[in-house]
Amino acid sequence: MKDPLEAAALQILKALGENPAREGLRKTPQRVARALREITSGYGADMDKVFNGAFFKADYREMVIVKDIAFYSLCEHHMLPFFGKAHVAYIPNGRIVGLSKLPRLVEAYARRLQVQERLTEEIAGTLYKVLKPRGVGVVLEAEHLCVSMRGVKNETSFATTSAMLGCFHADNRVREEFLNLIKKQ
Repeated sequence: MKDPLEAAALQILKALGENPAREGLRKTPQRVARALREITSGYGADMDKVFNGAFFKADYREMVIVKDIAFYSLCEHHMLPFFGKAHVAYIPNGRIVGLSKLPRLVEAYARRLQVQERLTEEIAGTLYKVLKPRGVGVVLEAEHLCVSMRGVKNETSFATTSAMLGCFHADNRVREEFLNLIKKQ
């Protein structure tokens, strides 16, 4: 077995006391390796390709929001999934970005070993840097399996994080408008 991820998965099966040769587990090391490569494909993300030049001049000066963007990530502390919804907003400053690029941005950073706090900041910081809007707001709401499956075993909690840059940070009215617009109805 040449693939180090497959070898590691095989060792985990053995360490758990499983028989890797039994029918249901024979191809598990290969499946685990493929799954981990897919789940962590964000390490190879090229932000130029994520945005793909989809910036357009526009005089639009009001808030643009894409909300309820589903995301899945792995907690870097336990390598267990956390998942939820991202809400991403910006106020243009002479140009806009294709709306599909916002979910792509979320996915590029979510597909890494992460903590929710850093994920939130990376999404906001990158959008602010590449688009140069008047402001950016990002809120992530997620369930963490490391909280609900193990340890405290709290099955009903969600973590919420936010990052506010530019006018979203400086102007409470802008922040409040964003938070009101993403509230569940």
